[in-house]
Amino acid sequence: MSILIAEILGTMILIICGNGVVANAVLKGTKGHGSGWIEITTSWALGVFLGVIVAGPYSGAHLNPAVTVALATTGGISWSVVPEYIAGELIGAMLGAFFVWVVYKDHFKITDDEGGKLACFSTGPAIRNTVSNLTSEIIGTFVLIFVIFYIAGPSISLGIEGTTDAIIGLGSIGAIPVAFLVWVIGLALGGTTGYAINPARDLGPRIVHSLLPFKGSSDWSYSWIPIVGPIIGALIASFLYMALNN
Repeated sequence: MSILIAEILGTMILIICGNGVVANAVLKGTKGHGSGWIEITTSWALGVFLGVIVAGPYSGAHLNPAVTVALATTGGISWSVVPEYIAGELIGAMLGAFFVWVVYKDHFKITDDEGGKLACFSTGPAIRNTVSNLTSEIIGTFVLIFVIFYIAGPSISLGIEGTTDAIIGLGSIGAIPVAFLVWVIGLALGGTTGYAINPARDLGPRIVHSLLPFKGSSDWSYSWIPIVGPIIGALIASFLYMALNN
């Protein structure tokens, strides 16, 4: 399986589990309507676990452009494969969001809250403040990337498809602490912006939302924050890790 396909499938599963639980909690008439933050953060964490299980043996299961950029920065992968990773992550996120819409289509129809519908696709701030929102995404992603380096290391060579590029090799065992990491970030830091901490996770589903027949805005004026914030956070984590360990 190629890096592209692995990242598509892994990210798709992540988004199905993550955006799916939001739809179950938010949309009118679902069996899980009104369930809270614990359920949402738990399903996102388990979605990471499942996505890593699927993609890990083939691509290292980045599932997140912030992870990809961090690994390229530390020399864990070649910059030449970064476009393939990010393309897979974005396509997978879009597919996952589309399948959530397919599953919950009837409930989207009977839900009047357009903001709630958007929340089933992409993140948004609890209090709209550009500096605070950007800072939240930077800090959340910094914690994600910095701890991942200490879980799996900045580069583990798997010799994928005859290349010598080193990629993060989590595997099924390594996926468990990463799932816990995503869980605690959501519980501790997710209340401000919904903790995108992943540009593809936010951008891909937001694109799908804009293409589907919704009346509400896709809030493109906010969309740069869950893209730029995670990349900044990933770079800070990468440079600090290298400074402390070189």
